[in-house]
Amino acid sequence: MRNLNTTMSRRGLFAAGGAAALTLALAACGSGGSAPSSAGRSAGASQGAAGESAGAWSFTDDRKETATAAGVPARVVAFTGTAAALADYGLQDKLVGVFGETKRADGSPEPQAGDLDVDKVTILGNVWGEFNIEKYAALRPDLLVTHMYDPGALWYVPDESKDKIVKLAPTVAVSAARVPMTETIERYAALAETLGADLKAPAVAQAKARFEAAADSVRKAVAENPGIRVLAASGSPDVLYVSNPKVNTDLMYFAELGVEIVQPEKPGDGGYYENLSWENAGKYDADLILLDNRPTALQPKDLEAKPAWPKLPAVKAGQVAAWDPVPRFSYAGAAPILENLATAIRNAKKLG
Repeated sequence: MRNLNTTMSRRGLFAAGGAAALTLALAACGSGGSAPSSAGRSAGASQGAAGESAGAWSFTDDRKETATAAGVPARVVAFTGTAAALADYGLQDKLVGVFGETKRADGSPEPQAGDLDVDKVTILGNVWGEFNIEKYAALRPDLLVTHMYDPGALWYVPDESKDKIVKLAPTVAVSAARVPMTETIERYAALAETLGADLKAPAVAQAKARFEAAADSVRKAVAENPGIRVLAASGSPDVLYVSNPKVNTDLMYFAELGVEIVQPEKPGDGGYYENLSWENAGKYDADLILLDNRPTALQPKDLEAKPAWPKLPAVKAGQVAAWDPVPRFSYAGAAPILENLATAIRNAKKLG
């Protein structure tokens, strides 16, 4: 999946002075093997999920590739949103590094970090294209976990350095497109359980109950206020991106709950969204706009300078709600999303 709103430049990953240290780390892997890991060193001392005896660990991901380790991974590096989801299942102490937008300029956590303690993890890259391989090797990772939007692609792992990165530890990719959000949440829950999470813990059970109640609230909001057309969009300086509910996992689930999501007629490569010039921003009728709230997208105050934006009926009516196209795939992360959607639909009015 490409960034929804802008093509960001990919930065150099490490200075020439750090190349020697990286070479040594890669050499320790052998040809195509994994670096020695704390999971391997601690085989026989770890405890698996659901009280199973310690031993070899494996997980088959959505690439149909099986990641293996001599013991349950104890040092996990993940995309920030993935790390936040795993932390929701009680695995904060296993998370040693993250990559992806994690901290704002003022040091506060990005929304996708959720309840992850960002001061207890090493940030390997804070924007698209950044991934410090030297720091990653120094963490002695047992496992790398991230989303998969396009087949075989590791989200936020730079293509130009992927081959070096995957040699340092086993990798797991979980599909975050073309399946409903609930499936992605369940897959991360299954992975978390293999890593030692207790899915019956009170906090996890409460989060799941809240999620299910929130889903019901969306169904009820649609039933009580039928016919509300919802457009999910992301703004950039030159283009308004209209997202496709047949590909985007959260929108797919919203549609399953009965929400009428605008279907773009001409989605581009990958099918994620249709690019509309600002002159054509009003192509689709919508009563409610879900607007990308990530820092890489233009926000309402930025969009005021676009002549077409204030003219959109939903904008005129004040019916614009924040939307995160890369949600936190846990029950705790997704429940507020559904609650906010239910509120937005309940309060919206038909505009035509």
